[in-house]
Amino acid sequence: MITEQATGIDVVLAAARQGVRRYGPHETAAAGARGALIVDTRTETQRAETGELPGAIVIDRTVLEWRLDPASEARIDEATSYDAEIVVVCRQGYSSSLAAESLRRVGLHRATDLEGGVEAWLRAGLPLHRGPADVRR
Repeated sequence: MITEQATGIDVVLAAARQGVRRYGPHETAAAGARGALIVDTRTETQRAETGELPGAIVIDRTVLEWRLDPASEARIDEATSYDAEIVVVCRQGYSSSLAAESLRRVGLHRATDLEGGVEAWLRAGLPLHRGPADVRR
């Protein structure tokens, strides 16, 4: 059922990105080097096709908020503060924008995403690896 409140994904995506400083590939790498949580939400199939992002924690999109909310009983050990710097990564930078916005709504006000996703990371010549991923369930 479509209601008068339905706006379409383009409007929702634009609202999620409004006023947010998204990171480029090199900024994302620098954020990881300074201790930011780099969170890869790509599917296992996508990661197998392209490779793993060095230093990233893999969290399925379906449990992302619970794993990163410091007040959640289901949080990961690294989720210690609402002030944590978090960069969400997906394949092209669309679903990661929505995920980062959802994290900000939970209270993680510094959550952002990698503009252009892993595809931008690759275009920037940054490495991926084929080793095991740091998957958090």
